[in-house]
Amino acid sequence: MRHPIDPKIDCVFKALLGSEENRNLLIHFLNAILGPDLQDPVTQVQILNPYNERQFLTDKLSIVDIKAHDDRARRFQIEIQLLTYAALLGRVLYTWNDLYNHQLGSGEDYGKLKPAYSIWILGEDLLPGDAYYTHRYRLRDERGQCLLNHGGIYLLELNKFADEQVTTEEQR
Repeated sequence: MRHPIDPKIDCVFKALLGSEENRNLLIHFLNAILGPDLQDPVTQVQILNPYNERQFLTDKLSIVDIKAHDDRARRFQIEIQLLTYAALLGRVLYTWNDLYNHQLGSGEDYGKLKPAYSIWILGEDLLPGDAYYTHRYRLRDERGQCLLNHGGIYLLELNKFADEQVTTEEQR
């Protein structure tokens, strides 16, 4: 049965995955999407301020739909974007970089860096000509050699997904 409220509407999406009372739903979502790439499942999350603060007045201010971290200090952001545009891939990379970059303060050791995962749910096709609805981008070279296992960018193109074929937790 379909619910009359569309979960793709920004405020509904944020209420579902970005509210304290639905924290378990966020944990389940993260494990379903990221499960194969996580060494350990997410068991707890703290929902964070979605503003990516600027350090200088000239820095770009960006706001994401949902931002959180878990008890292992892994960082997560989830964004729903119903319309695509030419510069969207730049925005995807910029916000992932911001999530990863803002872990350290001045003088802190790079060894403290933890994985950062950016999940984008897209209402329109961003990668036309590719039939797959899921795309996992990680730091690898052209042979598939992993440079650093520190998260990645995950794109889910809803237009390419056939919901009558749900067989996995990720699809559900």
